[in-house]
Amino acid sequence: MPTYQNKIAIIIRADLLEWQKLNVAAFLASSVAVKFPETHGRPFVTASRTEYLPFPKNPMLIYRAENDQQIRRAFVRAKERGLSIGIYTRPLFATKGEEENLGEILKLPDEEQDLVGIVLYGENKQVDKAIDGLKLHP
Repeated sequence: MPTYQNKIAIIIRADLLEWQKLNVAAFLASSVAVKFPETHGRPFVTASRTEYLPFPKNPMLIYRAENDQQIRRAFVRAKERGLSIGIYTRPLFATKGEEENLGEILKLPDEEQDLVGIVLYGENKQVDKAIDGLKLHP
């Protein structure tokens, strides 16, 4: 089994609706792939010579935050460790595109963002320290 130097961790608020959790996970996972091309694996090719999209090469685990304090703690600890962070805030559920998303995020400083999901990318041990105490999402 290969040893991975880096890890992708997605933390999602447990109190979201199921469709919201899936939406948040998809957007946050894609943000890592967009920003860090080195995380992409090779395309899958079948015996028919059909090519399919690649997966990320790094482990990607999804954790649940039971409340605002848990997600905020992971966020602060990730910033302290210099990890790459993506955020998804509650107001984004009501937006209709990139410009509205950017406008919503710009309204508030980091400490006032209503975080419902975050993604962390970086060195395994640093990610583990940032998410310390969180449980994997069922």
